[in-house]
Amino acid sequence: MLHYKTHAHSQSAPWVVFIHGAGGNSSIWYKQVRAFNAHFNLLLVDLRGHGRSPGVSEKAQKYSFEAIASDVLEVLDHLQIAKAHFVGVSLGTIVIRQLAEMQPGRVSSMVMAGAIAKLDFRGKFFVGLGRLFKNILPFMWLYKLFAIVIMPRSNHAESRNFFIREAQKLARKEFLRWYKLTGQLTPLLRRFEAVLPDIPTLYVMGRQDHMFLPTVTDMVARTKAATLEVVEQCGHVVTIEQAQRFNEAAIRFLTGQQGTRISID
Repeated sequence: MLHYKTHAHSQSAPWVVFIHGAGGNSSIWYKQVRAFNAHFNLLLVDLRGHGRSPGVSEKAQKYSFEAIASDVLEVLDHLQIAKAHFVGVSLGTIVIRQLAEMQPGRVSSMVMAGAIAKLDFRGKFFVGLGRLFKNILPFMWLYKLFAIVIMPRSNHAESRNFFIREAQKLARKEFLRWYKLTGQLTPLLRRFEAVLPDIPTLYVMGRQDHMFLPTVTDMVARTKAATLEVVEQCGHVVTIEQAQRFNEAAIRFLTGQQGTRISID
């Protein structure tokens, strides 16, 4: 089972489950725990092979987004959490979408930070480049390259450095297992795009998230249940770069006070 942490709220019934991105772990939510725990019970998980969760041999079980979502559901079952709100960042948003597709009745709502809705030409190019060199170059070279491409500006340095530092804790074999998942991204995202969920969803994106904001904006415009908030002077990892603004927007949404579509500036 995945390693997890819980933070109970003495007078609150709803649960919020936090899903980190590839290369990170549950410690990425260090700027969210106190603010969210003032309103909700919290569950933070380390995805397989990340943080304190063990990896799984590919021979024993193929790595797939469905298998990773099933890992999270196993923890929910263990804790007898029938339904929860889900908060994800970066690749964690894809895990949440996969989980919502598999068991929509378990998902009250979704908050997607730095969401990945579609790979543009640049994304496909760099994923393909990594696939070409992943068995030749040290994996941290590739990870640092991707971190710089996705988070290139000086004001992205805190989140960029955090992800690089935490990714260094991964074993090379684990990195390669996760990297193989990139081959599933394009068909998976196409399927998600074709069947948009009828689950209340808040997307919180940085205005400087140049690779992913345009496609998320387009998707939200076609999704009745989705709301988009854009944070100025912010890149991909809004949960770190603009934590207070993210927390306010997400908690307002989760407590049913989100109102109309607005931008935070």
